[in-house]
Amino acid sequence: MMSFSGYLPYAFAAIIAIPFLVLLRQFVHSYITLKNQEIRLLSIKSNSENKTHSYERMTLFLDRIKPSNLVQKFDKGLAVHEFIFLTEKTINDEFEYNSSQQLYITKNSWKNIVDSKNAIINLLHKTYDGLKGNAELEEFKTIFIMNYMEDNDYITATIEDLRKEILIIT
Repeated sequence: MMSFSGYLPYAFAAIIAIPFLVLLRQFVHSYITLKNQEIRLLSIKSNSENKTHSYERMTLFLDRIKPSNLVQKFDKGLAVHEFIFLTEKTINDEFEYNSSQQLYITKNSWKNIVDSKNAIINLLHKTYDGLKGNAELEEFKTIFIMNYMEDNDYITATIEDLRKEILIIT
């Protein structure tokens, strides 16, 4: 007959170790679950911050392309066609710089932003064509602003739409 007394210390150690290992496993599982939840919350927060930042940047872009702000740019000694060229280049460069923001902005809002940009560029050319190239820069700027004010204020409307959307998101 075999004696179990030699195995008694191992049995005692196993009886003590098994509950400890079960508790340790539960603790590690709970810890990993909490960390995963924390990562998900941080990811959601980060995504929300990206969206907010995108709306801020595009609002700033729209504000910069308002005719009242555009006419303040560049040297007063420019010819009208030079002013138009530099203004259009500035608008397109800034738009291209911000084009990645469309990832975080709704499709409709992005379309309104693109339409606003294109409308301002078209208004620059339409104003120039209407003057048949016979105007000084200050006169052109004044007529450009007046033409914008006669039309719908699509830039302000687009900014207001962005403001409404960001309130829904946050």
